[in-house]
Amino acid sequence: MEKILIGLIAALHLYILWFEMFAWESRGPKVFSNFPRELFPQTKTLAANQGLYNGFLAAGLIWSLAIQDRQWSDNVALFFLGCVAVAGIYGFFTADRKIIFVQTIPAIIAMLLVIYL
Repeated sequence: MEKILIGLIAALHLYILWFEMFAWESRGPKVFSNFPRELFPQTKTLAANQGLYNGFLAAGLIWSLAIQDRQWSDNVALFFLGCVAVAGIYGFFTADRKIIFVQTIPAIIAMLLVIYL
């Protein structure tokens, strides 16, 4: 169960990578409707940088799924899920309140599953 959730969270961060690196100006105004449209072209490079970091989170989560040793796999997963949770909390306060439900809560649930299963 926890592996499926980790995979879904990794897929979400791959989507965020695509969105922020390649579709910021087209999808951005739809996703972040509370931001002025004129900010999207001006912040394209910043968004691409954020997308790259989301790609690193996805890579770490995918790496955790590929590790054969259970304890090592769990430790890597917990580290990257913790990073996702912290990023979601920061995003909650600075970008959009929905981020807590999309990033932080799933990451915390996955962490609890890794710890207790």
